[in-house]
Amino acid sequence: MTNNRSKIEKLIAELCPNGVGFKKLGEVCKIETGKLNANAAVDDGEYMFFTTAKEPSKIDRFRWDTEALLIAGNANVGEIKHYIGKFEAYQRTYVLTNFSKGVDVRFLFFSLSDNFKKYLENHTNSAAMTYIVLSTLQDFKIPLPPLAIQEEIVKILNSFTELEAELEAELEAREKQYEHYRKEMLTFGDGIEFKKFGEVCEIADNKRRPVASSLRVAGKIPYYGANNIQDQVEGFTHEGDFVLIAEDGSASIENYSIQFATGKFWANNHIHVVRGLDKLNNRFLFHYLKTMKFTPFLTGGTRAKLTKSKMLEIKIPVPPIAEQERIVSILDKFDALVNDISIGLPAELSARRSQYEYYRGKLLTFKEYAK
Repeated sequence: MTNNRSKIEKLIAELCPNGVGFKKLGEVCKIETGKLNANAAVDDGEYMFFTTAKEPSKIDRFRWDTEALLIAGNANVGEIKHYIGKFEAYQRTYVLTNFSKGVDVRFLFFSLSDNFKKYLENHTNSAAMTYIVLSTLQDFKIPLPPLAIQEEIVKILNSFTELEAELEAELEAREKQYEHYRKEMLTFGDGIEFKKFGEVCEIADNKRRPVASSLRVAGKIPYYGANNIQDQVEGFTHEGDFVLIAEDGSASIENYSIQFATGKFWANNHIHVVRGLDKLNNRFLFHYLKTMKFTPFLTGGTRAKLTKSKMLEIKIPVPPIAEQERIVSILDKFDALVNDISIGLPAELSARRSQYEYYRGKLLTFKEYAK
């Protein structure tokens, strides 16, 4: 990285010692939008269909066959993608093509990724949702150093994004591996006894206490809601190792919200607070509940609810404690690898993203040439 930086600094000193020119985005490319509704997508389409969603869809026709940048005009406002090939676009997606000579499209992608969203914070229109108007996009100013400098910067930043993509692929593979082993190891036949929830679990719901956000006192104790830690507060309702099961408000019925809390924590009234008794390992309980389908135990309509009485109907397998501990030792390693933000792949991925964003900001900061 140091050698590459030195090479870029030498090129700047040689090719643009007095600064670089800036141009409006509308001056260096053609900007238009797609014409289709989002429901034009088809599951088995041959071509990419760019909407304002994080991930592109598929479609069975194409309008463009070129190199392009795609910018979400609403929803995920300002999200930018780079694509080469045949594709279609949603009517709220801006499509940038026909780039001027002297513009490296990948350099333009990195430049927009670095500071376009900051620019949008003061240049978006709000109605039912925030959205970008064409003039805002056209007027955005970008630095255009000589092409040799653009290409060197692209080499460096591409190395970061390639490493990030490799880590993302590895994380996805490990998550699938974790899911496979968890399902295999927690599927039990007739030889294992199943016990009713209340026979093997302590339920500590009586200590839960909801506190409105305006009344919480800031501190270092995690405040748990149905899906995640919502705040850091003073005081605590529970202390120890507990499994937290969403009572209502789980973000997904398919992947029902199960959390694990340890030490001092505060629980609101949207989670059941439980832990295994003598014959049930807490982490075993956590892993098993992560494999469960909760739908048969949920009541209510649009806001599904797991009542205490329904929870007590759940049956838990209770293999010998030594077997539970063996299973836990394996699954905990997978869990740390794919979920631990301090030691696992997410930690490494986060570090690489921070490094990429740091160098992107450094490399794409130029002094504007004074005419």
